[in-house]
Amino acid sequence: MKAVRYLLIAIVALIILAVVTVAIAMAVINPNDYKPQIEQAVEKQTNLDLVLDGDIGWSFIPLGLELNNVEANLEGSRFVALEQLVAQIDFWSLIAMSPQVDTFVLNGLDARLEVNEQGEGNWTRIMPEPTGDAGQPAATEQAPATETADAGTGGAPLNFNVDNVQISNAQVHYTDKSTGQDVTLENLAVNASDITLGSEFPLDISFRVETAKPAFQVDGSISARLAANEALNDFAVSGLKAVFDMSGEPFGGKSATAELGGSAKANLENETATLSGFSASLANLSLTTDLNITGFGDKPAVSGKIDIGEFSLKKLLSNLGQPAIETSDPDALSALAFSTSIGGPAGKPELTGLTLKLDDTTFNGSGSYTLANSGIVFNLQGDKLNADRYLPPKAEGTEAEAAPAGDTQTAQATQESDLLPLETLRSLLLDVKFGLGQLIVSNLTINEIKASTTARNGVLKVDEFSGKLYEGSFGANVTLDARTDNPKWTVGSNVTSVQTLPLLADLAEVDMLSGGANLKVNATTTGNRVSVLRENADGQISFNLAEGQFRKMNLTRMACQGIAMVNQESLGTNDWGTSTPFNDMRGTLNINGNTLNNTDLVASLAGMKLEGDGSVDLQQTTLDYEVGLRIVGEIHRDEACRVTEYVQNVVIPVECKGNFSEDPAGLCSFDGSRFRDTLKTIAANAAKAKAKEEVDKAKTKAEEKVKEKIGEELGDKLKGLFK
Repeated sequence: MKAVRYLLIAIVALIILAVVTVAIAMAVINPNDYKPQIEQAVEKQTNLDLVLDGDIGWSFIPLGLELNNVEANLEGSRFVALEQLVAQIDFWSLIAMSPQVDTFVLNGLDARLEVNEQGEGNWTRIMPEPTGDAGQPAATEQAPATETADAGTGGAPLNFNVDNVQISNAQVHYTDKSTGQDVTLENLAVNASDITLGSEFPLDISFRVETAKPAFQVDGSISARLAANEALNDFAVSGLKAVFDMSGEPFGGKSATAELGGSAKANLENETATLSGFSASLANLSLTTDLNITGFGDKPAVSGKIDIGEFSLKKLLSNLGQPAIETSDPDALSALAFSTSIGGPAGKPELTGLTLKLDDTTFNGSGSYTLANSGIVFNLQGDKLNADRYLPPKAEGTEAEAAPAGDTQTAQATQESDLLPLETLRSLLLDVKFGLGQLIVSNLTINEIKASTTARNGVLKVDEFSGKLYEGSFGANVTLDARTDNPKWTVGSNVTSVQTLPLLADLAEVDMLSGGANLKVNATTTGNRVSVLRENADGQISFNLAEGQFRKMNLTRMACQGIAMVNQESLGTNDWGTSTPFNDMRGTLNINGNTLNNTDLVASLAGMKLEGDGSVDLQQTTLDYEVGLRIVGEIHRDEACRVTEYVQNVVIPVECKGNFSEDPAGLCSFDGSRFRDTLKTIAANAAKAKAKEEVDKAKTKAEEKVKEKIGEELGDKLKGLFK
């Protein structure tokens, strides 16, 4: 036992002797005497020129090193410099195998990183290029180091403590000559104290960042309390408060402030993360959230809530120095908000209780996103939306001049772009249902809108698009096959009992036609531009209008004009009215690109039957129709318009021609050139009537002579009989 005791005493004595020896050496030896040797050693091992202008100091308790005014140059230019570096480690913590940094101070760091025109960074040239012989042993020697590191991963947790960290007045300048970009990090300051693994410690950071392309500046400050366990796989941030003041070209010369706050936790071993009371704001936009994430792989499970408070988009853009969105309603885009709960199984985040507010419109619904196949499912229902509020305001003063007809296609070719991103469509996996109580668009009012859309393998289908419109209803379906670069479209639609007068009046301020419209559309086309789609359109539209009127035109007057000419009289009526009622009008429009051809137009009018054919040019908004009014009965009380046997069943010609978007009232007029054919028909009828009259007269005379002859002969016989 005595031997053991003496051995322990000897060990302690040796340690004390070593400590005393080191202390005496540090007190006696001046490290500044070795500056030249230190500078030469660095220059020999690297491409740096080290300049030690300041004093070098060291201390024993605490064990530390201090450097002042150090500069390292690379290829004749400053690479890095610092005014002061102080690193002190508690000596007795080293003896206890539990290292504790007493103080770490870094002041006045200046680092300059540069990329040349060839894209090479100057930091890659710090070390001399290794020779071929020198490179092989280095690779051989790396293997044991890796094994050691791997073996140590299962060792005891790191026990590391730092009393104080101070970084001040640091800057890093980065220049890229190949792109012209210039970035400067300056006024960097970091302060932390009582850094102990397993416990919280305070951290404060402040900095300024400037970029040249674009010219942009950020002044930032971050304060929080951090914590990490000894295994460095569990981290926490609490009391976060970060403020970033930004200005420069991206903000149109204005300044904007972004802020972050809240708490966060992450466990790498359990693959969990949490945001608690987290908030983010930019100008007048603010977001709050509480989120829990489980699993950092391909199938994370997310739960929580996201809330974006009501804000004005116009004010936000103004605060960020962005161009204003001009709307016909100046109060539009002034009240937007969003909130939703997040849940669902792993790999499939689901939104429930989703609420989206757009001014006076509120949407509610749910949705989900499948990470494995990017599948999107949404069900969104809204109350009412006036889309016209969000259109650009109409220009005041002068109206836009229409381009000449010949220049239309040239203008379209110059300005038009692809309608849909085909590559994106091919990757879509969608199942979306949408509903809206009321929609006002292009001054039309549509109620009870329902829409259902699916997309899979490059084929997008609008399975249902229906609603109620002006006392009637409509339904449509569309299929878009985008699997080729020339997508194919198939469109089908049914319209039932839609009143055309208010529809056309609200849509295009046209009031030339009224009646309950029934339409059936079947059409196909190909292409990805509006002009191409119209040019390639093919199909058919069948229609009929019940109990309607032609407004701002009186077809009865036109027919009477022709009848009066036949009767060689003048019309005595002045008040003809401005409309022509009809019981039923029907026909078929054959779609041939921009042109609609109609060969079977018929309508029943008072005493007349309308028959016609013609075409409609949708691109030029013109129509060209030849209409005939077949006289089938009395059409008007005017004596000059009496229907005689000469005009019975003849056709009074009417021409409808012109731009229906400009002067619908002046489209139709009596067609005098075609009336010559009508006169021939009337003359033929008159000749037939005259011939028939002569035949009838001759027949009557013949019958009378026969009767007389028979009478005379019968009388003579009777006389003889009585004699």
